[in-house]
Amino acid sequence: MLYCRVVYLSGNLTTEELAMPLFPLRKLPATPISGVADELLATLEDAIADENTDRNRICRTLLCQILYPEYAENWDTAVEDAKLPAATRLALASLDPRNVTLEPEYYAECDDSRFQLVKPLLWLWYSFDRTPLGGQNVDLGVRLRRLLAPKIFKRCGRNFKAFQHVEFSFGYNMEVGDDVVVHRHVLLDDRGGLVLGDKVSISDYANIYSHTHSIVDQKDVTDAVTRLDDGVRITYHATVLAGVHVGEEGMVGAVAVATKDVRPYHVNVGIPAKSVRVKPNAPTGPVNLTAIKPR
Repeated sequence: MLYCRVVYLSGNLTTEELAMPLFPLRKLPATPISGVADELLATLEDAIADENTDRNRICRTLLCQILYPEYAENWDTAVEDAKLPAATRLALASLDPRNVTLEPEYYAECDDSRFQLVKPLLWLWYSFDRTPLGGQNVDLGVRLRRLLAPKIFKRCGRNFKAFQHVEFSFGYNMEVGDDVVVHRHVLLDDRGGLVLGDKVSISDYANIYSHTHSIVDQKDVTDAVTRLDDGVRITYHATVLAGVHVGEEGMVGAVAVATKDVRPYHVNVGIPAKSVRVKPNAPTGPVNLTAIKPR
């Protein structure tokens, strides 16, 4: 078995490359209903590609087909049918994003013209994850979110992968590079703007913020762009606060709270997070923390 032994000498990190276990992801065969999934996603992609299409109706129709198929063809009349229980009528009505409010709509800096454009797709994203069809259905879920992300984010690169229950603030303030992976139950608060470089990995239950509250008056909110450069890893249950810049290949350890910038190739842990080591793949020359690769 391969492994890697880490040795500390006078505060510097060196490695003795012996053998490191490697567990690449497996490729699974297609499921018996993969063709039906392809059909669903193709239909959805065609629908949202047309900017003149009512996205609220797209969201409502798909969710109704999943959750209340018996009302899929007569949603309008069912919502108005006094013979149905009030709870059923409200549940049906809430499938249409125009009948619900999301927290970011209450924020003072919410750009209504931009948010209302992405709101139906955010509502579809969130609601799909809470259906039997979505839930922990990895393949379909990743493909559906990958389809929605470029229509929500300011920019979205290739091969974006998000698992279930990832949530945003506005969505439209997200800039995402190539090969980014976001795991379960992650909060990406793009209220002040989030920039994720290529190959950023964000682990389960992490929180990335771009707004902060005054310690004197919590209604006093300051927005600040938060940046995660190429190759950054934010690990389990970690938090990155507003305005923090995590440099290239930097890492924020489990449960850590990054209150200040993380230098490139440094591993920061603790509360508040501080550098405890430099990754063994760090270049020997100086690295510019403030350098952001142009997009």
